[in-house]
Amino acid sequence: MAAEIVNPRSDSDTAGGAQSASDEPFDPAFALHRGGKMAVQATVPIRDKDDLSLAYTPGVAKVCSAIAERPELVHDYTWKSQVVAVVTDGTAVLGLGDIGPEASLPVMEGKAILFKQFGGVDAVPVALATTDADEIVETVVRLAPSFGGVNLEDISAPRCFEIERKLQERLDIPVFHDDQHGTAVVTLAALRNAAKLTGRGLGDLRAVISGAGAAGVAIAKFLLEAGLGDVAVTDRKGVVSRDRDDLTPVKREIAELTNKAGLSGSLESALAGADVFIGVSGGTVPEPAVASMAPNSFVFAMANPNPEVHPDVAHKYAAVVATGRSDFPNQINNVLAFPGIFAGALQVRASRITEGMKIAAANALADVVGDELAADYVIPSPFDERVAPAVTAAVAAAARAEGVARR
Repeated sequence: MAAEIVNPRSDSDTAGGAQSASDEPFDPAFALHRGGKMAVQATVPIRDKDDLSLAYTPGVAKVCSAIAERPELVHDYTWKSQVVAVVTDGTAVLGLGDIGPEASLPVMEGKAILFKQFGGVDAVPVALATTDADEIVETVVRLAPSFGGVNLEDISAPRCFEIERKLQERLDIPVFHDDQHGTAVVTLAALRNAAKLTGRGLGDLRAVISGAGAAGVAIAKFLLEAGLGDVAVTDRKGVVSRDRDDLTPVKREIAELTNKAGLSGSLESALAGADVFIGVSGGTVPEPAVASMAPNSFVFAMANPNPEVHPDVAHKYAAVVATGRSDFPNQINNVLAFPGIFAGALQVRASRITEGMKIAAANALADVVGDELAADYVIPSPFDERVAPAVTAAVAAAARAEGVARR
């Protein structure tokens, strides 16, 4: 798929009902997006009738018949093993919220070209005109024969948990909700290196996560799976704890898995003496709460565009600071994870993406930093050409080790 600008915006163009460019400052975002950001490109030439007869009828019938007899050949003679569906219902798009399927398409196109640019994986945006979890599942199941994997994107919690679970139960291809697992993988990689920098292991750390949505829940579970000492998750009402009677089923599960220290009350009180703050919620954490954290603490404030703790404040107290922004060091960016994870899974025709595969991805990502490890470099840049190959190889090896690879 070509990531090129098609029909760039001219001075006389309008966009979304806006005034003409002659009446307003030129906006490069509209210029880049006009006509979409991607296109289908043939991988074989069609120069004459012989080429045509091979690419289409009658030659294509031989391939179709072979696949009908041996369905597994679809991976060899179509693009299935190289393409991912990027599926959304438009209910949790970036920081924009529920803007609907049409308005989500620019983001899904962006995700698709990131797959291609950073992982060599083709991807197709699929924006669905329904928010019903069962309808989404049924639709994706019916589309699945065309794809080697499914990347769920910008679907609001708690439906995203149900949709991912049901799809993976019914499909024999990887299903991956990037808002959950991509964020968790990159967070673990950065946290491993931050701990290494300060002479500690994951088991020595107590973390507090601000946000009990898709990312917060996934990060909490994943860090515990990787060996984190303890983690407390907070929502708008404070610590998600067993003594609360207002929890959803998802939060009730998190309450049972987390908070060994038995904390209750506000986010600010939970941060006292904590080693790690992970923000995936927005809002602002008061400076005194950051100051109350343990020595050599880590602040990962990942809300965009405004981190929960501004780096200027965090650096007063923390040994390592990370954000979700590209204009500060240590960007926790999902593009470091999902292209390589899918590339590795597709390479070995994995039936699913396991916890072991995600941990392998996080470890490989952390290892890219190597001897260059420093407070302002605990996670590599998305443009580091070592990232995707390292993650791809680690995920493929883990899939084979866990018995989910089929080649």
